[in-house]
Amino acid sequence: MRLSLLLAALLSVVSLWTAAAADPQPFERGSWAKLREAHAGQPTVIHFWGLTCAPCLVELPHWGELQAERPDLRLVLIAADPLPQDPERLSATLAKAGLDKTESWSFTDRFYERLRYGIDPAWAGELPRTVMIDRGGKVTVLPGVADLAEVRQWLDAQSKSH
Repeated sequence: MRLSLLLAALLSVVSLWTAAAADPQPFERGSWAKLREAHAGQPTVIHFWGLTCAPCLVELPHWGELQAERPDLRLVLIAADPLPQDPERLSATLAKAGLDKTESWSFTDRFYERLRYGIDPAWAGELPRTVMIDRGGKVTVLPGVADLAEVRQWLDAQSKSH
């Protein structure tokens, strides 16, 4: 009996720790530069989504499938809702889509226009939005729901250029 209680307590601590570990990093002023620097020279796909964006929620599981299918996909997810969202809810949504191990960030500044402007001054905030950055830093933007066939082709081209 003691062993089962100890095991149950241990499992609850582990589940709390893993839930906290999966919470998105806060995306604030300067985060875009840090993210770009951390991924410099590596083809990276950055997908902007939000809990308040219905097409985003439909699309997320497809990103989870692509991530499982393509180990060469360096994917970064950024929850870019106009108002900061509960990190646990974001984490749960990503886990449900199979993206719980994916690098993720979340807008934390209530002045989200400033964050968007720092990413792309021409971006009006529409979600979803996908930004593909190649080794040389060339940016390709896919506004709206991404055509994952196009993302696969981009990944194939990145593999060949290595």
